Amino acid sequence: MTSLHELEQSERTLTLSLRAHRMPASPIRKLAPLAEAAKARGTKVYHLNIGQPDIETPACMRDRLKMLDSKVLEYSPSTGTPEFLRSLEHYYRTRLGLDLATNQILATTGGSEAILFAFIACANEGDDVILVEPFYANYRAFATMAGLNIVPVTSRGRDGFHTPPLHVWERALTPRSRIVIICNPSNPTGTVYTREELEMVAEFCRRNNLFLISDEVYREFVYDGARAISALELADTDDFVVVVDSLSKRYSACGIRLGSLVTRNAEVYDACLRMAQGRLSPPGLAQFIAVGVESLGEEYTRDIVTEYQQRRDVLYEGLTAIPGVFLQKPEGAFYCIAKLPVEDADDFAVYLLSEFEDEGETVMVAPASGFYASALGKNEVRIAYVLNQNHLRRAVDLLGKALTRYNSRA
Repeated sequence: MTSLHELEQSERTLTLSLRAHRMPASPIRKLAPLAEAAKARGTKVYHLNIGQPDIETPACMRDRLKMLDSKVLEYSPSTGTPEFLRSLEHYYRTRLGLDLATNQILATTGGSEAILFAFIACANEGDDVILVEPFYANYRAFATMAGLNIVPVTSRGRDGFHTPPLHVWERALTPRSRIVIICNPSNPTGTVYTREELEMVAEFCRRNNLFLISDEVYREFVYDGARAISALELADTDDFVVVVDSLSKRYSACGIRLGSLVTRNAEVYDACLRMAQGRLSPPGLAQFIAVGVESLGEEYTRDIVTEYQQRRDVLYEGLTAIPGVFLQKPEGAFYCIAKLPVEDADDFAVYLLSEFEDEGETVMVAPASGFYASALGKNEVRIAYVLNQNHLRRAVDLLGKALTRYNSRA
């Protein structure tokens, strides 16, 4: 005779979690199979879809690998190695004028882990995260992992994607609001928020008891003589500001997957430290390599910023010369959101990789719809100007030709 337990077991099916089903595909990487297929056909693809710089990682970092003589590649401390934490402390003091203790800095596996730690520490499952759209697409993935809901406030291309007025933020408030996250300078828009904007957002957080997570991965990349303001510089914010940082873009070292979480809130730090202990340790080899950047002077950053500003100018001048393309000149990072004369940028991005080529070459972009939480961005793309200037010129030329052919098909 079949028991009740056996009957229940027979009716039970093997299914994935709701969270697994909700995990979004990356809008940055989802077209990768089409790009690989194009390359297999012999087509050269200019990648403007992903923020992978072609600038060399500094020799002082690469040379550190040759100095490694450890016979065992062991765990590093959960907080990060003392040498790496001291190097970050030195960076914040000398470059930003900020005095931080090493027990306010936590080494993480890329900036991504810092964001995820902060989300889990600062909000409960089912709570809301307010952010400016368009936003870094992986925020949606991190929010899904943490069980949080995204609530957007919309910025507009005609305003250079600067923050909307305070009343728009206030409309976004819900009883479950716990976090505001901003990216400054912005991925994907290249916007650099002013001190006034940041103070407005900080006051909004202060008044409504919200944590402010400031993603400052692109802090150094600001153009035309301007400077990015760190949330750590804002007055009276110690209890609610968490800063996310990374070495990936600053030193063209995306593959070492090394970042940090910085906060003066001892409770947030302690909670994130316990998460760090749960994942054991950040990459030890990466920290050993990263200490080498202490030998770099300010001229390194100055030269890199000059190069990216020139690339920005090449891209901007080329794109705005294409009929129907609109964008404001990016102020920082190495991205822009461009409005194209098409109805469906996703379809156009597929066309670039599956049907279009010119002299055996094509270009890859990231459709911007994946950088919005609302139904916007349908005719926009995110472009990363991480290629050298000659390749950028050719990529823009290809984009213009592709738009002409795509729109003539109808």
